[in-house]
Amino acid sequence: MRSEDPRLTAAIALRGVSKFYGKQRGVVDLDLEIETGDVFGYLGPNGAGKTTTIRLLLDLIRPTSGTVHVLGGHPSDPAIRRRIGYLPGDFGLYENLSTAELVEYFGGLRGLDSVDYAWQLAERLDLDTARQMKDLSKGNRQKVGALQALMHQPDLLVLDEPTSALDPLVQQTFYELLAEAHDQGATIFFSSHVLSEVERVADRVGIIREGVLAEVETLEALRSRAVRRYEVTFAGPVPAGLGSTPGVRDLEVDGNVAACGIVGPLGPFLSALATFEVVDLYGHGVDLEELFLSFYQGDAS
Repeated sequence: MRSEDPRLTAAIALRGVSKFYGKQRGVVDLDLEIETGDVFGYLGPNGAGKTTTIRLLLDLIRPTSGTVHVLGGHPSDPAIRRRIGYLPGDFGLYENLSTAELVEYFGGLRGLDSVDYAWQLAERLDLDTARQMKDLSKGNRQKVGALQALMHQPDLLVLDEPTSALDPLVQQTFYELLAEAHDQGATIFFSSHVLSEVERVADRVGIIREGVLAEVETLEALRSRAVRRYEVTFAGPVPAGLGSTPGVRDLEVDGNVAACGIVGPLGPFLSALATFEVVDLYGHGVDLEELFLSFYQGDAS
């Protein structure tokens, strides 16, 4: 018996998707599948192709080649689009309308019976609904963007740099709202270049570099490959062979103190230490930033 086409069961399915703007590269040969209920962080430096990917998912642009499926159908289908919440990186819309008028407008556009949830969101985001969009700061515009993306409780949230311009307290509230949406079954796809945000929110990450998807992995698996930093104080001189121990990187010696990175299992490193008198051992934790930077720079070996 043939298994069901994964494009029809996954929340997002990209197959061989490329987008070129004339001769300029957007994204190249993307293959990506995101299951329903996933929280997926899409990482990459500016210009890597994050926003191009998001616009393809929303049918704001069409691929040069390949296929895009969202929520089991094509993103141009109005029935599919009604199930998506989208927050662009710099939200701005209908400058002469107030937030309250925008809420009513979007409620009618989406055929909502009630916009009560939108008013709850406005209160939680500490948003003045009487002011016109043209009078709002960038941070408050972003709050309005978050409200309109969440207000219809969509099945899929597509967020482009969602916390840009939000102050730390509002970011905390926004993360809580995302967690609640996820608990209710929503799939979340968000782009970011802020590593701490991705670590906090995502289950899996995709890393894009120069339009090419360099890696798709769980955060747990990436942590197992990341550099962990340790500082060891010995009772006597630092052992001469410590730097050649399997997994040890970038050994630095200052008197009786050795600082180094560890990649992979800790066993060989701990076995090497066990043969000497160790006064102190301090671990700095997993340095995911170094691993992500290696992807950005094209060296993830």
